[in-house]
Amino acid sequence: MCWVGGPCFSRELPIACGLRLRWRFGNPLKTLGSCSKQCVFVAKSKPVDMDMHKEAEANDKFIVKYRQQYYDLSKFMHKHPGGLNTLKGLKNADMTARFLKSPPHSDAAMYLMKEYKIDPEDSPKTKSSHNELQDSNGAVRQRPGETEDKNNNQVDESMEHLVDWSKAMLPQIANITECYDEWVHKPVDRPLRLFGPWYLEMCTKTPWWLVPTFWIPVIIKCAWGDLISSWQDRSQLAVFAFYFLFGVLLWSFLEYTLHRWVFHVKLSSKSGSWLCTFHFMIHGLHHKVPFDPMRLVFPPLPGAVLATIIYTPLSLVLWHPRVVLSGALAGYLCYDMMHYYLHYGNPSARAFVHMKRYHFHHHFSHQTLGYGISSPLWDFVFKTRIHLRKLKYQLRWS
Repeated sequence: MCWVGGPCFSRELPIACGLRLRWRFGNPLKTLGSCSKQCVFVAKSKPVDMDMHKEAEANDKFIVKYRQQYYDLSKFMHKHPGGLNTLKGLKNADMTARFLKSPPHSDAAMYLMKEYKIDPEDSPKTKSSHNELQDSNGAVRQRPGETEDKNNNQVDESMEHLVDWSKAMLPQIANITECYDEWVHKPVDRPLRLFGPWYLEMCTKTPWWLVPTFWIPVIIKCAWGDLISSWQDRSQLAVFAFYFLFGVLLWSFLEYTLHRWVFHVKLSSKSGSWLCTFHFMIHGLHHKVPFDPMRLVFPPLPGAVLATIIYTPLSLVLWHPRVVLSGALAGYLCYDMMHYYLHYGNPSARAFVHMKRYHFHHHFSHQTLGYGISSPLWDFVFKTRIHLRKLKYQLRWS
């Protein structure tokens, strides 16, 4: 038997006799002594690897404290409408003071914050700039639920119990029509299944690159004949350019009108189940899960059907309808790519930073304003423009 403050731990660690007694304690190995039968204690590597894994996992998390509650923002940082750099220095810290000094967050933003809440025991030992965030006994103090946030925001109770997020969402909308309009404008950050059958669900998810892959050949096909015929004549080329640009302008108007009066049709507690279901399918789901990257662009197949429905009557009254169509489709393509970029891009140009902030204000603060995405032109015309405050520093999202 070998004693190192106790009996030899032969059941826990392998022993090699005839060698110098060593105990692995971190790194490097430290010599503790020797005995008549010198032994080597080689620690199992599994507990060390598990500790390293847990430490690496903890380092990847971005945990903050706000009013005795803990939040893991690691999956939200690059989505934060206020930019990544506004969260600088808050990792493992109490953000309450900075949060209260910042411009008031909207009710939708406060509701979204609940998505990242974690249990106190899952949080690391977090420190503020002056004091420990835990009490003297090491326990986290729980505050009672509040109905009003001191940052001039109403903190409402979660409404997600009204639906079952593990099932297809579209069939459930008919059951929540009385409070659908309130529920759909409270954003969450979680996976959403729209249809039950996989073949229908697959059609609702679209990677961004599929849109230009589908529509660029269509645009070229629509414009090619008129472009070739007018190429040698400057006056005809000017006519072609005029109708093409008219198509782009026509799209910007359609973008505004569809977004305002169709996608944001006024709903109430008395709205029928069919209207609420239709609204959720075409636009409501985007406001409910605004960070779903596979639902930020319009699927090409229903887009082609919609384009045909709009084009057919207009082709009877317009000159050079195919050129106008190609311009409108080009405007739509720019809109869809811009919409994706505003959600997931990291713009540095001042104009695009403004557009990103403008669109996020539409999502989280002013759902009844800011309907223009690719252009604010019609927001100026119809007086639905969102007025943004001036920034003291440049925002970035990566």
